[in-house]
Amino acid sequence: MARAYVLLGFTFFLMQLHIKGTISKYINMKYSYLSLTAGILFAFLTLIQVIHTLRTSHEEEDHHEHDHEHNHDHHHDCDHTCVHGHVHKEAKGFKKFLNGLVFIFPLFTGIFLPIASLDSTIVEAKGFHFPVSEPGNNDPFMERQYLKPDLSIYYGQEGYQKLIKQEAKEYINKKSIVLNDDDFLKGMEVLYDEPGKYIGKKLTFKGFIYHEKGLNKNQAFLFRFGIIHCVADSGVYGMLINLPDGQTFKNDQWIEATGTVKEMYYQPFKVNIPYMDISKTKEIQPPKNEYVYRNK
Repeated sequence: MARAYVLLGFTFFLMQLHIKGTISKYINMKYSYLSLTAGILFAFLTLIQVIHTLRTSHEEEDHHEHDHEHNHDHHHDCDHTCVHGHVHKEAKGFKKFLNGLVFIFPLFTGIFLPIASLDSTIVEAKGFHFPVSEPGNNDPFMERQYLKPDLSIYYGQEGYQKLIKQEAKEYINKKSIVLNDDDFLKGMEVLYDEPGKYIGKKLTFKGFIYHEKGLNKNQAFLFRFGIIHCVADSGVYGMLINLPDGQTFKNDQWIEATGTVKEMYYQPFKVNIPYMDISKTKEIQPPKNEYVYRNK
């Protein structure tokens, strides 16, 4: 019956993620049908396991009654065998208990512990660097991305360039660009791909403040955490911003910023990066869903 309870636990866990909407903190929502299918499959397996357990239990009861009657006159010959069998059952039971913990622990933490949103403490703990990929690491699922979303690790080079050129058409002729939740990652990837084409354009987006060591007092990064497929490949994306004199914000404070796109050589990264010279800011509340997703 323990297996049935574990399966029921996973069914409950997955279904509550979808009902509460918190599944969006783990995966890109365009893949939500996969976890929903898994929840339905767990429910089906739970039902099968319950039926199997009840049927087996009934058969074992009948078998036990038959053995009890058969062995009633021979109990004096089984002392050594009974002790050995008891020890073997205890060892087997302990092994099952350990195996059960492997499934129970993630279930317990997933159901009872609160879901925390990624914030500036994660950026600080993981370190902050550029370019996006780790040297010598060609596994896209092991690369943590910063500043610039980069889908080239999931495409062939030719396919990626075709994708970027197609997406750039949406922004290249605009004098003022507004990035919302739906196109934040797409817009950032286009801007970073050829930043020179967007110098002088107005850009507006919202995010949380992160102060990197070594920046000037009026400088900070404005970030959003983005998910390409799932939280395992999440990264932090955004731009360096120059705030107006005398204006400061704390880490994790959410703002909507408007400014002019410019380009500079950033010494810590040893590369040219686009940045925003801010002309207007507005403090805002964190959005209901703080993450953004790549929907291409």
